[in-house]
Amino acid sequence: MSDTRSTSAIEDQLSVIRRGAVEILVEDELRKKLASGRPLRVKAGFDPTAPDLHLGHTVLLTKLRQFQDLGHQVIFLIGDFTGMIGDPTGKNATRPPLTGDAVAANALTYQEQVFKILDEERTQVVFNSEWMSKVDAAGLIRIAAQHTVARMLERDDFHKRYTEGRPIAVHEFLYPLIQGYDSVALQADVELGGTDQKFNLLVGRQLQAANGQSPQIVLTMPLLEGTDGVQKMSKSLGNYIGINEPPEEIFGKVMSISDELMWRYFDLLSMRDSRELAQLREAAQSGRNPRDIKMELACELVGRYHSVRDAERVRDAFISRFSRGEMPEDVPEISLQAEAGNLLLSTALKAANLCGSTSEARRLIAQGAVRLNGERVAQIDAVLIPGGAVTIAVGKRRIAKISVT
Repeated sequence: MSDTRSTSAIEDQLSVIRRGAVEILVEDELRKKLASGRPLRVKAGFDPTAPDLHLGHTVLLTKLRQFQDLGHQVIFLIGDFTGMIGDPTGKNATRPPLTGDAVAANALTYQEQVFKILDEERTQVVFNSEWMSKVDAAGLIRIAAQHTVARMLERDDFHKRYTEGRPIAVHEFLYPLIQGYDSVALQADVELGGTDQKFNLLVGRQLQAANGQSPQIVLTMPLLEGTDGVQKMSKSLGNYIGINEPPEEIFGKVMSISDELMWRYFDLLSMRDSRELAQLREAAQSGRNPRDIKMELACELVGRYHSVRDAERVRDAFISRFSRGEMPEDVPEISLQAEAGNLLLSTALKAANLCGSTSEARRLIAQGAVRLNGERVAQIDAVLIPGGAVTIAVGKRRIAKISVT
């Protein structure tokens, strides 16, 4: 009977761990580690390359918190040593290293931000300079001897740069080796990373085996799309939601995402359990307005990064402003001309600068992100009739009053 309960408990944990994950390498090994009954050492590394975190960064942090809630030991590794090398992942040229002062300043802000998600009392914060600064040249050579150039060139970005004749600096090969050695130093049972980090995480498995340790489980998480629903969330693309942004900004940006993208955000960012998420999906299928469900997500995130009181305040303001028909004072008024007959809505969206292109406009319409006078548009080929004026909203943040002549 006890074995049955133990198996059930393991499967319950696996259900939580699998949620949102892309790969678990190797799941059978993870099952055996869970069966041991001891808290697992779960590691995720973050190079302090920027001072502020956005929701894309928090995908891993949310998964770490789930491991904590399952009773495991979380190790939040700040790559102050690797940050001075620069992660070459996804880069087509050598990345400029950060200065020691920049790394230290960014690392401090990381520590201040991550405990909005992680339980500080159950989190071990470490810096990889703690052990790497003690590794001399001979030690680095010993680490390098445990990996081959051929394996290193299997990495997509290295392979592409090599075949295209673009330079690869020798120190860039050190990055995955040092990240892998971090797992040796910490005796990690599990390491989390984005799908773009899979190669580096597997190097950790290899180095652990070479050093007589049980290889860590590699768990990869998807890269979160930004508010545009297409590109990876990034500050440079302007499609990000920063966790240090004001409550109104976080709430408004979450409400601007498409209904389809909302479910992905729920899966990757919400602390609600799978049963609650299933109930929300059932409610949507039964006719509940997706806007109201999205409001629950926005409130959860604002409450996490600010306070429940802030979440309630911005929610009430949002309802007053939009749901009761109160429009912002600065809504632009635009006059457009229909050259032949009616004007395609997708053309109007582009002309009014409510989106970047007519193809994006058609995609937004298909996703249900466009409203005319408060009503969702369902037809991609919808038209505006000359002689009338309408209020068009894309999401909840891009609004214009358009008259067609």
